[in-house]
Amino acid sequence: MVSRMFKLVGIAIALCAALCLAACGQSSSGSGAGSGSGAKADVSGKVVIGTLATEDILPMWVAEEEGLFKEAGLDVEIHIFQSATELIAGVVSGEVDLAMTDPMVSAAIVANSGVDLRVEWITLGTTAKQGRFGIMTSPDSGITSLADLKGKGIGVGSNTILEYVMDKLMERAGIAKEDIVVEEIQKLPVRYQEMQSNSVAAAALPGSLLSLGESQGCILLADDTQGDNISQSIMVARADFLGKGNGTAIVEALKGVWDDAAKRINANPESYRALLVSKANLSEAIANSYPISEYPTCQLPTNAMIDPVLAWMQEKGYLEKGLSYDQSTGAFKLS
Repeated sequence: MVSRMFKLVGIAIALCAALCLAACGQSSSGSGAGSGSGAKADVSGKVVIGTLATEDILPMWVAEEEGLFKEAGLDVEIHIFQSATELIAGVVSGEVDLAMTDPMVSAAIVANSGVDLRVEWITLGTTAKQGRFGIMTSPDSGITSLADLKGKGIGVGSNTILEYVMDKLMERAGIAKEDIVVEEIQKLPVRYQEMQSNSVAAAALPGSLLSLGESQGCILLADDTQGDNISQSIMVARADFLGKGNGTAIVEALKGVWDDAAKRINANPESYRALLVSKANLSEAIANSYPISEYPTCQLPTNAMIDPVLAWMQEKGYLEKGLSYDQSTGAFKLS
């Protein structure tokens, strides 16, 4: 079954003009752009980065706030989308050049729309401690463990990182696939409310809503901050952007800016709390207590991270074509 999100992708594709794609190589280093002779690379021209309002892209907001883009000679626009569906349409149409997203969305765009993407770096998730997803239930549900969820509805969105984490957490707990009951709820605020009101037995939620739930007495049944590292968010670039003009040089410069901003956050995270609360729309209830993540410097995800995701998507029927990932280049390849 292909999720409703990717049916909408198909609509977006139909509305897009024909895309001219160019294959290109890339460097996976986290350093800023520059030639071997010491000459400064040309990074002129606007670059548009698409994202949701999420903590995963905080270093880019820091770069914007503290003038790091200008220092690097970059003209950057960060475009905040209101939903994953809108972000996907922005990537497919070419409205954005780079996007902060997850492996599921990226793989589905490549396999199901034909838009060639390159993974550039992990924004959160080089370790299990970075970023948090989990399964939560209401205080009066009577549910105290994942085992209690056998045969009961869990609110989640199909073909999302949260569904993947949910399946992996249930698998770790020894819950058979046939005992997992999915209640399709794409919108996160609605999903949280349905969980809180016991309309669903539990919900798969991101870190901000897990923290909000904990502040309101909800019960965290499991999250992905322990054990194997099973979730990442990533920055991807359209291959046609990389292949024209100075696109590759711009992305290399962006990596240097990201690294600088990440180091600043990691050195003094509390100084960036107000910015995080504002940009990620954190609830006032958790504004002063929400943990600020440690951010990685630029590195590509490994096959050990991406291959299980692709296998899961194939098993679920979310990929219309076979797909593999090349960790040396960040490219998805159709098979």
